[in-house]
Amino acid sequence: MRSPKGSRTSSHRSKRRLVVPAVAAIALIAVACTSSSDSGATASGSGSPGAPVTLTMWHGYGNVIDNQGQTNYEAKSLTELVKQYNAMNTGIQVKLDYIGSNDHAFDKLTVALNADEAPDITYQYGTSMAALATAPGVMDLTDDVQDPTFDWNDFSEGARQAATVDGHVYGIPALIDNLAIVYNKDLFQQAGIAAPTPDWTWDDFAAAAKALTDPSKKQFGWAYPIDGSEDTVWHYDAMLWEAGGDILNADNTQAAFNSDAGVEALTALQQMAVTDKSVYLDQQNTGQTDTLFNSGKIGMLVTGPWALSGYPDANYGVQIMPSFSGGSHATIAGPDMWVMFDNDGHGDAAWQFMQWFTAAEQVKEDAMTSGHLPIRNSVVTPSFLKEFDNKFPGEGLFAENLQNVTKARPVITSYDQISRIMGEAIVKVMLGQDDPKSALDDAANQVNQALGG
Repeated sequence: MRSPKGSRTSSHRSKRRLVVPAVAAIALIAVACTSSSDSGATASGSGSPGAPVTLTMWHGYGNVIDNQGQTNYEAKSLTELVKQYNAMNTGIQVKLDYIGSNDHAFDKLTVALNADEAPDITYQYGTSMAALATAPGVMDLTDDVQDPTFDWNDFSEGARQAATVDGHVYGIPALIDNLAIVYNKDLFQQAGIAAPTPDWTWDDFAAAAKALTDPSKKQFGWAYPIDGSEDTVWHYDAMLWEAGGDILNADNTQAAFNSDAGVEALTALQQMAVTDKSVYLDQQNTGQTDTLFNSGKIGMLVTGPWALSGYPDANYGVQIMPSFSGGSHATIAGPDMWVMFDNDGHGDAAWQFMQWFTAAEQVKEDAMTSGHLPIRNSVVTPSFLKEFDNKFPGEGLFAENLQNVTKARPVITSYDQISRIMGEAIVKVMLGQDDPKSALDDAANQVNQALGG
């Protein structure tokens, strides 16, 4: 039986679809230009000599015991780790402050910055990093992470990219997920189809989806969110990368998704949705897909580890995403970040705590308590995978799949606009209203205008 994970499912579901609103980004940039704070990223010290330093750490994991009297294992893990650190008598004490849902962490931080009351450490979505880079007092960690004892390269390449704005590192990964195939073993067996393998191509996936589809039973081979949100887009992004393409060019000045690779990826979606009609098109994206999968009406999903606790009735398996011919099995992650502010010269203390907090031993302890995937690659050993998968069935594959997190979405303030444009194009094609090349070219023109403007 899977161990309970507290608020994990709901918090991650909103996290992976979040795109920073342009208004919020503008507000934060304005704060950076007008704040009277004289804190700087290079400030050091901890007040009077010998005085203990108290750091405020914002999080949105909730309370250890929730309103139903159940244990919230994410909050429990964080609380226990902080207690451990505070007991070490380093002269630094960390005070946890639950500020409500992580969905509102950026807005709360904007208000706090306006009042010159930023926390020392705050949990933020990775999609906020481009705007956060302009905030007053935010710590530039570019030099700190290069300390060999910290081993920055131990974090997934895609997570490191998501923390980096214009070559500067402003966050340390707090949580990372990825996408993989979650499939119904019973439906595969009933259809006489061999289970997905690590060598699967998208042609194999499409053939299986078609064979699993049975209109008389209202059963579909696959499901795809087509509400035009970031959830629509980031599923496509992974396929785009697998085909060898990119969202934007190297300096983020032009659209690149309308390449041959982009067309190939969207054509694969078109074939399944329009030609084979093997895809349940979830236009509302309110959880109906998970309900249908759990009840045996959908054969496969491409989803993340946050979803597994929602399938108590499904005999499921997990496998890495397919590839295109000669391509990779690249997946996508929406890493969340710990962002630090140098308040009253407490920057050195905040960094000292963060080094301990994100060290391999603490990362492993958090994973085994909360079910979070390890943010450090070195933790993902064969012995860990066996223990982790035994406690959280199916998550071992997702932990192993972190090696395929090699790219990140563009870390720029206009990404929300880019996502909306791409989402509209994908939806049109999957509804049979446009062809892949035409839709992507039109979207690329709109994106180029947005980037130019």
